[in-house]
Amino acid sequence: MQTEQVVEENRTCGKILTALSWILVVLTMPFSLFVCFKVVQEYERAVIFRLGRLLSGGAKGPGIFFILPCIDAYARVDLRTRTYDIPPQEVLTKDSVTVSVDAVVYYRVSNATVSIANVENAHHSTRLLAQTTLRNIMGQRPLHEILSERESISQHMKALLDEATDSWGINVERVEIKDVRLPIQLQRAMAAEAEAAREARAKVIAAEGEQKASRALREASEVIGDSPAALQLRYLQTLSKICHGKFSTIVFPVPLDLGTPFLDELKHLDLFNPSNKDKEHLIQIAQ
Repeated sequence: MQTEQVVEENRTCGKILTALSWILVVLTMPFSLFVCFKVVQEYERAVIFRLGRLLSGGAKGPGIFFILPCIDAYARVDLRTRTYDIPPQEVLTKDSVTVSVDAVVYYRVSNATVSIANVENAHHSTRLLAQTTLRNIMGQRPLHEILSERESISQHMKALLDEATDSWGINVERVEIKDVRLPIQLQRAMAAEAEAAREARAKVIAAEGEQKASRALREASEVIGDSPAALQLRYLQTLSKICHGKFSTIVFPVPLDLGTPFLDELKHLDLFNPSNKDKEHLIQIAQ
């Protein structure tokens, strides 16, 4: 009952002050018009308080709006997107590695009335929340996820910030992880590990190449073994490839196939104690 009386008294007092303010405006015209009419830009809104209470109808603007002197107060709210560069945060990851992480947050005021009435400083609160959220998210993930899954971390951080700042009239549009700085000792260790991994892969590739080359050579030798004339053609082909310069000396091996008949004849002779018949046969072969 007492509360209703207080509310009724406040309403009566408000009506009296409003009437006096209108009387003041009328008596001081046209000079009062310079005080009563205000202008906000296209990207701004004006939240008006009359005797400490929000004026019905929500935020005013863009354009011209009217206020009463002495009893009205208003606050301008910028609706443009703002950028907040989160300073580097020292974070201990899930696998006990200390890293320095910084990010950038894009946000804007989606409800001017709520951003003024529900929080003292919506921009400052959003920035502090962005810093703490970044540290919390990075502390829950191991180092390899932080380095390889920046996109998913940014989306998760945006969802958390947007949910928390909705009651402040703030809409978080985008979050991006800018950089992850590692300690010098860890950078050297990772560089050595990467170099060793590259060398191991290079050795495996070289071994696979040697294996394939040896198989190809074995198949080629089988083909050449089936046809002795193919070996002679291969000799001639190699000779034609290397005979490009005018001043070059080429040592070309004599094919052993040319001496095969001569060796077959020598097998039947006794070279250490030749008989007269063998001597005559040697002379014939030499001729």
